[in-house]
Amino acid sequence: MPRLCDICNDARAIVRRPKTAQSICKECFFHVFETEVHNTIVDSNLFKPGDRVGIGASGGKDSTVLAYVMKTLNDRYNYGLDLYLLSVDEGISGYRDDSLETVKRNKEQYGLPLLIVSYEQLYGWSMDSIVAAVGRKNNCTFCGVFRRQALDRGALMLDLDHIVTGHNADDVAETILMNIFRGDISRLGRCTEIATTGEGYIVRSKPFKYAYEKEIVMYAYLRRLDYFSTECTYSPNAYRGYAREFLKKLERVRPSAILDIIHSGEAMHVAKDVQLPSLDRCQRCGYISSNSICKACVLLEGLERGIPKLGISRTKQDVEAGPRESDLVHFEKLRQDALEMRKTRQNSAACPQSACAC
Repeated sequence: MPRLCDICNDARAIVRRPKTAQSICKECFFHVFETEVHNTIVDSNLFKPGDRVGIGASGGKDSTVLAYVMKTLNDRYNYGLDLYLLSVDEGISGYRDDSLETVKRNKEQYGLPLLIVSYEQLYGWSMDSIVAAVGRKNNCTFCGVFRRQALDRGALMLDLDHIVTGHNADDVAETILMNIFRGDISRLGRCTEIATTGEGYIVRSKPFKYAYEKEIVMYAYLRRLDYFSTECTYSPNAYRGYAREFLKKLERVRPSAILDIIHSGEAMHVAKDVQLPSLDRCQRCGYISSNSICKACVLLEGLERGIPKLGISRTKQDVEAGPRESDLVHFEKLRQDALEMRKTRQNSAACPQSACAC
């Protein structure tokens, strides 16, 4: 006899939740998954009505489910948000170009506007060309730094108030482990926050902070969502992969290990007498940085000067690299452009041309 759902005790159970070990039916799984994300949003006060929210869309399972759930919850609970898809084209042939086709389909499926910004457009370098210059050992450092800044630049182009990303509970737990292994105290405190504003101009949050990766995969499969499942060509040698494998071993022994690590990270506090880096603005591009020149500008200069390890390893060239004019559009210029766009929209809303002669 088939087992009945532990929640409704009516329909046939088809899913065993990794987080709770409950056996539940498809409809109850949809309900509890969406309700938990909604509760995370409400309990954390992530949004306010009228916010322009960009969904970091890569075409993968996490961002595709995030886009679907954000649109569903926005309609169901009347959040009053203006939603946009924001994608970064890193320039990885056979991977990102294919996944962006998925994002373009999601745009039509969900009826959301889409903006794509590219490394080539912003930095003059694609990831393919970066890997050709630096090799596969440190390429994820370039991609991570450039991607974070590219998202903020795209957000300013759209005049967004908020960016949401598909980082899930597994991702957060992995990041906590990585920062503990590296002894990175300053990042350890920030990585557990559900919303951060200290590293950019735009609020950035993780509505899936407590959602297990396995459940996101099950949700995408059962909802028959259109997503791209191939892993990044350049990721096998990434340091995160080792933290991920370690976490999976822990999870097999103790399924609650993922949430346990997150709660442990949230409970950690830096002693008051510990000196943390102070944030300032990059002298070249205006992005928030703990140094006079931000990481992106240092890495970009290393590429252009033929010293790809500049900014990765502490070398004499790294210390002596002098200031120069940045090729990047200054963040203050982007911010001013965003403010002008907002002012224009507000004037149009307050005084529509069809109803006013001014």
